[in-house]
Amino acid sequence: MLSWAFAFQLRQYAKASLWIVPLFGLVLGVILAECAMAADRTGWLSVKWQYSPTTASGVLTAIVGAMVALLGFVVTIGVLVVQQATGTLSPRYMRLWYRDRLQKAVLATFTGTFAFAFSLLRSIGSDFVPNLGVTLAGLAVSVSLLLLLVYLNRFTHNLRPVAIADLVGRMGAKVLTRWAAGTGASAPRDDGPPLSGRPVTGIRSEHGGVIQAFHIVGLTAAAARHDCTFVVTHQVGDYIPAGATLVEVHGGTSAPDPRRVTGLVALGAERTIEQDPAFALRVLVDIAIRALSPAVNDPTTAVQVLNHIEAFLYSAGRTELPRRHVLNDDRGRPRLVMPDRVWEDYLQLAVTEIREYGAGSTQVCRRLRALLEGLLDTLPAEHLPAVRTELRLLEDSVAREFTDPFRRATARMGDTQGIGGGQRPEDPPPG
Repeated sequence: MLSWAFAFQLRQYAKASLWIVPLFGLVLGVILAECAMAADRTGWLSVKWQYSPTTASGVLTAIVGAMVALLGFVVTIGVLVVQQATGTLSPRYMRLWYRDRLQKAVLATFTGTFAFAFSLLRSIGSDFVPNLGVTLAGLAVSVSLLLLLVYLNRFTHNLRPVAIADLVGRMGAKVLTRWAAGTGASAPRDDGPPLSGRPVTGIRSEHGGVIQAFHIVGLTAAAARHDCTFVVTHQVGDYIPAGATLVEVHGGTSAPDPRRVTGLVALGAERTIEQDPAFALRVLVDIAIRALSPAVNDPTTAVQVLNHIEAFLYSAGRTELPRRHVLNDDRGRPRLVMPDRVWEDYLQLAVTEIREYGAGSTQVCRRLRALLEGLLDTLPAEHLPAVRTELRLLEDSVAREFTDPFRRATARMGDTQGIGGGQRPEDPPPG
């Protein structure tokens, strides 16, 4: 029986694969060609749509060649995306780019049209011409070209850092909301389940890897079956070496099977976004600090990325994020305890490295201050101490980097545009 973790890995592979959907297109093209030839043999197509064997063979041969050439063109674009992502964006963005549905649809259409036209070629003879198939092949080429234009439009417009930041930021906020709702929908949560005094045994990981996801329902049901409480020792996104304790078992009337329990935790080579909203924030920060590197020196891109980081932090600030999730069974008994990131963890991840790498940039300092001051105005009171701490750290960075009083005063001003949209040094400071 396949474990949930193995099934999760298969789903991840299918989502990131660039050959599975085109393979379905290839098979579908062959099937549709057989159907078209069967319909042609009924002789119902109008005389106006009939072709000579030479014409049909020439058209189909040209379509086969064109589809092969277009497939090579799309693959070349994919290589360029990889080069740009690793050079100017973040290598971790590739994990998300491989899932693009339009790209897979384009490849599937090309392979399907190729298989369709190639299958029709073998049926052409002196006594039979697949007239309907040739017509449909022409329509398929038109659809393929239209999809190619749409794909090129997305490639040219949506591969800019700011467009990627918008996409990744929205994905992260969506995952954050879904994850918080999923861990809290079945039971109340608090910070300290009554587990003291109960016997504890550890379930160790059989192999190393990054925690990609938990099967929350499965873990809760397994704990209820053995009348125990599972305490997960690491959170999503952590790397676990082989042999490390993955789950602590508190109490219980029977010992759970370690393989069944570890089969409910998906480990992989790298982080995924399914249950890890911090991974999306990690990608955003990577793009910003890469833009701040001396080799790129593009602080404006970092400022634009901070816009989307700010939107993510607003979303996280309005979401209940306890340090630990406690999921109960139907009788209200704690069955699963999972650690998680609180809002302060997201804030630290969002601004620390950008502040350190962008301390010498006036517009980055001004945009960071505007971000933090905006959070002070909108977030609940329990989140404000962490924001004030980040403001003090930003103030210290500005004082170290800008020794000239005028430049220091300029860098201390909050500006949502970095430079050009806020106060000037001679303006009175905010009250």
